[in-house]
Amino acid sequence: MRHLHRASEPDVLKPLLQRAALTPDSRERVMDTASGLLADLRAAQSRGWVNQFLQEYRLNSSEGVALLSLAEAFLRVPDPETADLLISDKLGEANWRSHAGQSNSRLVNTATWGLVVGRALVGEGEAGPLKRLLSRAGEPFVRQAVGAAMKMMGEIFVMGRTIDEAMRRMKKPDNRGFTASFDMLGEAARTTADGERYFKAYVDAIDAVGRDPSAGHSISVKLSALHPRYEVAKWDECVPALTEMLEALAVQAAGKGIALTVDAEESERLDMSLDIIGNVAALPALNGWEGFGMAVQAYGKRARPVVAWANELGHVMNVRLVKGAYWDSEIKRTQVEGLEDYPLFTRKASTDVSYLAVARDMLDAPNIRPAFASHNALTVATIVEWAGNSRDFEFQRLHGMGD
Repeated sequence: MRHLHRASEPDVLKPLLQRAALTPDSRERVMDTASGLLADLRAAQSRGWVNQFLQEYRLNSSEGVALLSLAEAFLRVPDPETADLLISDKLGEANWRSHAGQSNSRLVNTATWGLVVGRALVGEGEAGPLKRLLSRAGEPFVRQAVGAAMKMMGEIFVMGRTIDEAMRRMKKPDNRGFTASFDMLGEAARTTADGERYFKAYVDAIDAVGRDPSAGHSISVKLSALHPRYEVAKWDECVPALTEMLEALAVQAAGKGIALTVDAEESERLDMSLDIIGNVAALPALNGWEGFGMAVQAYGKRARPVVAWANELGHVMNVRLVKGAYWDSEIKRTQVEGLEDYPLFTRKASTDVSYLAVARDMLDAPNIRPAFASHNALTVATIVEWAGNSRDFEFQRLHGMGD
C-alpha cells in the first residue's frame, strides 16, 4: 500500500487495465445490457415532475447550478437576513425566462414562472410593472416560497430529517424491494461535543433500525464524525478512542441483528481507518456476526490492496465499492503541499478502470460480500456479466439518484 500511495498513475494503471479487460464476446453482451439499461433510464426521464424538473435545469446550465447551490445551502441558513441575501445571490443572476414554457410538465412550467417572479423581486437592476407589483409582498414572501420549494427538493435527496422519519418513508410503495443503509448528513466533528452528539445519533439510529431487523436495513458510520482530531498527528490518541467507540456501535448492531458499514474517508486517513477496522473485526465479541463492513474508494491508487487486506481478515466482510467522494479536495491538498504525485487517479477513465479491476477482485474473494455502488450503466452491465449466476452481490445507489 505504501508503495502505491503516490506512485505514477500510468504504472498503477497498467495491471488494472489487464484485470478489467473484457473478452470480445463478453464485451458485446455487456454493451447490449448497458444499452437496454440506458433506454430504460431515458424513458424514465419523461415521467414524474421531479425527473422533468431536473431535465429542464441540468447542471451544465447556470440556472441548474444556481438551484443546486440554493438547495444545498438554504435549509441550513440560520437567520432570515442571510437567507434573503442567499436567494438574491442565486436567483438574481440566472436567466429563468429562457426556461419559461419549455417543459412538457405544467408543474415544472409553473415552478419556472415562480423563479421568474422571484428574480424580478430580488434581482439587481430589475424594474418595471412586475417589480412594482411584487414590492408590497417583499422578500419574506419569496423566502417562504423558496423555503417550501427547497423542502420539496430536499425530500428527493434526503430520506428524512430523523431516523424515524426516514424509516417511515422506506415503507412507502415507491421504496418497496429496496433496503437502505442510513447515514447522517454533514458528518464531521469539530469539537468533542460534536463527536458525542454524533455517537448518540448512531446509537439511536441502530436502535431504530434494530426494531425490525427483518427489513434488512443497516447503518453507515463515518469515523470523522466521532472524533474532532481524526488526523495522523493525533494517531496515538484518536485510533484507540475511535476503536472503542466503533466497538460499542458494532456490538450494539450485532446484538440487534443488523449490519454496520464504516464509510470511506480522505486518503491520509486510510492507514488509521484500517487499524481501527482491523481492531474491531478481530474482537471475540463479534465472532459469528457477518454484518461488519467498510467502503473502498476506487479512485484511490491503493484500492486493490485494501480489498485484499479485507479478504484476509479471517471472516466475511461486507465491502461497498464506490468511485470516490473527495476528489476535488484531495487534488487541491496535494497541489497546495507541493507533493510529487497524487494519492488518487486524476482522470475519470482511470477511476472507471480501477473500479472494474477492484470489482473483479471482490467477486473472486471468498471472504468478501460485495456491494457495488454505481450509477453507471456500463459498470452495472459489466458486473452482471462477471458475476453471472454464481455469486451473490448487491447494487447500491444514492437516494434520489439512479432510480
